[in-house]
Amino acid sequence: MATVVMHAVVSVDGYIADDNDDVGPLFEWYFNGDLDLVDGGPFKVSPASVGYVRPMWASIGSVVIGRHLFDLTNGWEGKPPAGEHVVVVSHRPKPDGWHPEASYYLFDDVAAGIAKAKELAGERIVAVAAGDVGGQALALGLVDEVAMDVVPVVFGTGKAYFGPVNAQQLLEDPHVAIRGDRVVHLRYRVRR
Repeated sequence: MATVVMHAVVSVDGYIADDNDDVGPLFEWYFNGDLDLVDGGPFKVSPASVGYVRPMWASIGSVVIGRHLFDLTNGWEGKPPAGEHVVVVSHRPKPDGWHPEASYYLFDDVAAGIAKAKELAGERIVAVAAGDVGGQALALGLVDEVAMDVVPVVFGTGKAYFGPVNAQQLLEDPHVAIRGDRVVHLRYRVRR
């Protein structure tokens, strides 16, 4: 059965982007190393980050995002950044003619979207983008782990990592804590 992991790069004060959806210095660590994160890709990171991020990305079978991220990235032009499938939680349909060959599914309900993503992922990871959809999935008890790439920057305001979560959620001690260059990779299991 798939493991559902909520994930994003985040500031130390808990933001995944500023108020204008700009990630600013949050992604600088993707370009400050010597090792290719993906073959032929633009990312060059530290050895510690390569050792953590490569296998994590390789273990992803499907990704769950909200319509806002879909619109910001144009759905990565039908090619998911990780995994083979993308589930978009949205009350609006896919744009007409948008990459009909792409393995993208739209659901207007977070729980139904997570269920489809788990089906598509099989034994692999379902990566849920942090923010509004990730926070809703966490509040519904659908998230197994929380993964954060914490960057030493304070935003002050912006798009919150946990989105609309307004109730206490307990996590276990981190079972992954890796120091990269200008980033700390953390993973927590959600306490049940």
